[in-house]
Amino acid sequence: MQDLVNIFIKGVFIENMIFAYFLGMCSYLAVSKTVNTAVGLGFAVIFVLCVTIPVNYLLEKFILSAGALEWAGMPDVDLSFLSFIMFIAIIASIVQLVEMLVEKFAPALYGALGIFLPLIAVNCSILGGALFMQEREFETLTEATVFGFGSGVGWLLAIVAIAAIREKIRYSNVPAPLRGLGITFIITGLMGMAFMSFMGIELG
Repeated sequence: MQDLVNIFIKGVFIENMIFAYFLGMCSYLAVSKTVNTAVGLGFAVIFVLCVTIPVNYLLEKFILSAGALEWAGMPDVDLSFLSFIMFIAIIASIVQLVEMLVEKFAPALYGALGIFLPLIAVNCSILGGALFMQEREFETLTEATVFGFGSGVGWLLAIVAIAAIREKIRYSNVPAPLRGLGITFIITGLMGMAFMSFMGIELG
């Protein structure tokens, strides 16, 4: 249980997809103008990560990695060279499912997110989550799932925080050359520096 809590905390704070690795910046910058749309996209990202990372974990463990096909009588087969394309195929399929669900049950959110909802499929944080899962070689499906959930919560935290700040600074006297993305990049950099303080935390 302690290991799962550590994995979750790392995903949210210490190894935050936005502030530690700057993954998923395109959606982060484009959909963070209002808190409502940021929350909607954030929960969509959590859902996609919570589904794609466990599925890709099973795919990696039982089909793609060297010796994974021993259960099928083919212990010498190594399909790890297919990891990228298979991970992307799984991600694209799940994102398509999310898009259909949002369009059916939350049409207002679907209209607000626009093109950025299907673009979750090319969100670097989604593929990054799958590749980090592969690199860290989690021992169980539960660990991989918790990692996906923590990474998604971290991304949600980041985009909601910047959206709240951007809503407030509309009424601030920002210098003309910095208005829009300029001040957003500066604030993101400052938030990234703040999140670096979590890297000093040692989890038991």
